[in-house]
Amino acid sequence: MGEQRFLIKSCAHIMRKTQSHLDCALKKYGLTSGSYPYLLALSDEEGINLDTVSRRVGVDKAMSTRTIQKLMERGYLEKIPDASDSRAFQLYLTDRARECIPKIRREIMRCIGILTAGMTGEEKDAAARLLGRMEKNAGNLECKGKGSFK
Repeated sequence: MGEQRFLIKSCAHIMRKTQSHLDCALKKYGLTSGSYPYLLALSDEEGINLDTVSRRVGVDKAMSTRTIQKLMERGYLEKIPDASDSRAFQLYLTDRARECIPKIRREIMRCIGILTAGMTGEEKDAAARLLGRMEKNAGNLECKGKGSFK
């Protein structure tokens, strides 16, 4: 078992520190560690709907609805009614968001640089590959009710 027993603790600690760092760095833009992923998802593909952006960000639709509303209020997103489905809408970045995205990416790269300081390129690649596999496996951890998992 060895070091494996610290895996969840380490992942949680890295997540908290990363969120705190990004919250501080993005505060000047009125963004948080929970809101910037929506802008990045839409920078990859504008015009997607709530369901799609929720899946890409990895949160439920209720959380996405609240976050999207805040981003609209802050002038980062706009909703356009979907011509093919009157109940749905498509999401688009505003000019303000487009101007901010390179700054967000710089902050993320700065954060990654801090986290990977002292690692070789090979170690960084291995860490990214292994964390990607763990992220994929994490989908199996979703709770399906009282005390039961998939």
